[in-house]
Amino acid sequence: MILLNFFLKKLIQEGTLHVIDVKGRTYSYRGTATPEVTIRLHDRWLPFKIFLKPDLRPGEAIMDGTLTIENGKTVFDFLNLVTKNMEWRRNNPMHFTGGDPYSRFKSWISQINPAGRSRQNVAHHYDLSGKLYDLFLDADRQYSCAYFRTPEDTLEQAQENKKSLIAAKLLLDKHHKVLDIGCGWGGLALHINQTSGAHVTGVTLSKEQYDLACKRAEDRSVSDMVQFKFQDYRSLTEKFDRVVSVGMFEHVGRRQYKTYFDKVYDSLTDDGVALIHTIGRADGPGSTDPWTLKYIFPGGYAPSLSEIAPIIEKSGLYITDMEVWRLHYADTLREWRLRTYKNRDAIVELYDERFFRMWDFYLSSAECAFRHLGHVVFQLQLAKRQDAVPLTREYLLQDTDIKQEIPPLEPPLKNVANQ
Repeated sequence: MILLNFFLKKLIQEGTLHVIDVKGRTYSYRGTATPEVTIRLHDRWLPFKIFLKPDLRPGEAIMDGTLTIENGKTVFDFLNLVTKNMEWRRNNPMHFTGGDPYSRFKSWISQINPAGRSRQNVAHHYDLSGKLYDLFLDADRQYSCAYFRTPEDTLEQAQENKKSLIAAKLLLDKHHKVLDIGCGWGGLALHINQTSGAHVTGVTLSKEQYDLACKRAEDRSVSDMVQFKFQDYRSLTEKFDRVVSVGMFEHVGRRQYKTYFDKVYDSLTDDGVALIHTIGRADGPGSTDPWTLKYIFPGGYAPSLSEIAPIIEKSGLYITDMEVWRLHYADTLREWRLRTYKNRDAIVELYDERFFRMWDFYLSSAECAFRHLGHVVFQLQLAKRQDAVPLTREYLLQDTDIKQEIPPLEPPLKNVANQ
């Protein structure tokens, strides 16, 4: 405990953390009285492992059950306390944008993302059982940041808000051809067609998402207007009036940013408009933590604006509008986390206890990243021409509420969280 003790004394300035070692000895680290969390270590070597790799070993220990949270507290309570002390603020020496040199090198290597690896990375996460996603997402399976117009908005309403705002920024018309890069389970494509009449082509590298998206279009008798392809965006050759991409850019890989924005440019008609929605970093370039790379999003990376903007500048695209969403994703993840807790038994039955602890750590750590560690969401509106979009934002002040709600997935799925 000597090395870990030294580190925690430096780290904990807010809240109180109690650590019980394998022999039952308690070490207390007090900044302020609250919040207060107690953890127990069940492996005599765990303190040393955590000291050496604090961005990997705690998550693995929680998954394996060698680190437990005491007194009815949750994994989120523990991570919220720790990350509050690591928060992004000026002159905080405990805020880190990247891990050790070896971890940063591995993160850089993971950004080499040819088509074959992209397909493997997508399958690792998005081809999990659809039943899992039904247990914590909304009925439309929107697996990206929702937009909470008011604190009273439910997750379902906030996801509808998100789709409506994106549609408004795309300035859609029934004659438009729209490309949806990374279309997920098809919810946004169906929304765009339903509210504007536009023809939509969605591409994905997840076989599970592709199959269900196609079925949803068939069930609604719109397969002639909403089509999905199991295809890498880099192989597209058509032209589109609009391009939209939500929650996919994080999987592109830094070494492919030029390829990505060149493809957006080449895919747009001369008066076309694109909307790119991505997780980002307010605190500058960094690296994906080793735990997330290993267990959740291999090849994933949230970019800083300073990494994206220079590439866009050289692509020939104007940034015609930019919006930064801050705590919206933290609130979205909170809703997903609470639904995960309520459906714990079903998730354990679907997988096992270790998987549930992994998923809990994933959602909890992601929420903390948006609350304390400088993670945000960027929405970038892009165009080839300055006059492709209105010169003021007044068009966004119009009512963008959905006229008709898209039906839930068929058949209706039981969601304990909504009962």
